[in-house]
Amino acid sequence: MSILEQDAASDIRPVPVEQRRLSALDMAVLWGDLGIGLLVLVTGGLLVPGLGFPAALAAIVLGSLVGVLLLSLAASIGAQHGLATMVLLRPVLGIRGSWFPSVLNAIQLVGWTAVELWAMSFVADLVSSRIFGFSARPLWLAISAVACVALALWGPVGVTRVWMEKFGVWVIGGISVAVTIALLRSEGVRAAISGAGVGGFPSFGQALDLVIAIPISWFPLVADYTRFGSRPRSAFFGTFWGYLVANVWLYALGALLVLAAGAAPTPGGIALGIITIGGGSLMGVLFLVGLLAGETDEAFANIYSGAVTLQNIFPSLSQKALVVGVGLVGTALAAVLTMELYESFLFLIGSVFVPLLGLLAADHFVIRRGRIAVADLYDPNGRYWFTGGVRIRAILPWLAGFIVYHWINPSPLEWWLSLNAAIFGDPIAARVPWLNASVPSFLVAFGLGAIVLRDISSGPTRPER
Repeated sequence: MSILEQDAASDIRPVPVEQRRLSALDMAVLWGDLGIGLLVLVTGGLLVPGLGFPAALAAIVLGSLVGVLLLSLAASIGAQHGLATMVLLRPVLGIRGSWFPSVLNAIQLVGWTAVELWAMSFVADLVSSRIFGFSARPLWLAISAVACVALALWGPVGVTRVWMEKFGVWVIGGISVAVTIALLRSEGVRAAISGAGVGGFPSFGQALDLVIAIPISWFPLVADYTRFGSRPRSAFFGTFWGYLVANVWLYALGALLVLAAGAAPTPGGIALGIITIGGGSLMGVLFLVGLLAGETDEAFANIYSGAVTLQNIFPSLSQKALVVGVGLVGTALAAVLTMELYESFLFLIGSVFVPLLGLLAADHFVIRRGRIAVADLYDPNGRYWFTGGVRIRAILPWLAGFIVYHWINPSPLEWWLSLNAAIFGDPIAARVPWLNASVPSFLVAFGLGAIVLRDISSGPTRPER
């Protein structure tokens, strides 16, 4: 049996053309649904009151356009070849070289699973305490985990075409519309919309990076879903419009909840803000429960893609077993997790995956012109093995983009800030507050990748030196 035939038993083989059935509308529903969530509201709330609402909205629109455009490029590549994201990195980094971002992505996705489950159980417990007078967070955590693991076992096509299109998108969209209308009718919203910021964190550039970070956090898993798309064009435009609308809407809504409803930019604070907007009544609680139900989609995606990512390293392992394993680890972390490092987590995600996306774009669109030798993706004697399975030269553009990101806007972890200050001095963003780190990081990785990788791209088995 050939290596490709053995791999066909796993879930990282190319999706057969006849199974690529998701249309542009399906993709728009999928990514619109994934773009609506409690944690997006929280991140929108982080932009204010440092920035006033006009400046925050400008950062939201501009950052969303940049982040979602980059995300949609990766979405189209997945649909073109029917391949998961980490497998698409094999021609870029080498078969074994793709294991490194797979490890980082698996850690990220387990972390996101834990954050989502923590937020869901926290908010559910808050509602049960207010309405029924009892606290049972372990019970809500268990229920949330079981529901999300079940969706991940179901798979992307079923979840999109049945759960999301027939139920989820209507509930989540309707609740989001109701919260928006209630918020716009509330007292103080006019002053909140026109008010100036108080300064401090975030600067405009930092706000752009925060907005870009959420769409980019989906890059390492976007093709896990768009590989089921019928056409690359459909995947691009469905992903772009679905996610763009949801991202702008929820970021702006989160900022207004902080400014007009006095909500704190935390899951609990946003939850209380929604209840307040609903007049503290049953309607406010129903708003919250609807958004909570919608949060299962984000956790489902993190669990499912965590399993697919690990299969890039361990293709013989059962996807179902990996789904359950990711769910269990995420649940265990959610039981002890806090949200204190959430903001730093977002910056670190962007700094790793923005330049990696730049490298992928350079290699795929400039060097290989969209061509992939599929059989070689799974062959240690093929063109994507390079040196010991790793394309060593590809590390340089990726690392350069990472360094540029933190030179401009280092992640706000105390030890990391101290290390950056010792190497680079004050961050560039401290002197140029409008400058964001994401776009320069992407361009550096893209430009260097187009130069460094060009002379080793020819020849089916030529090793890198």
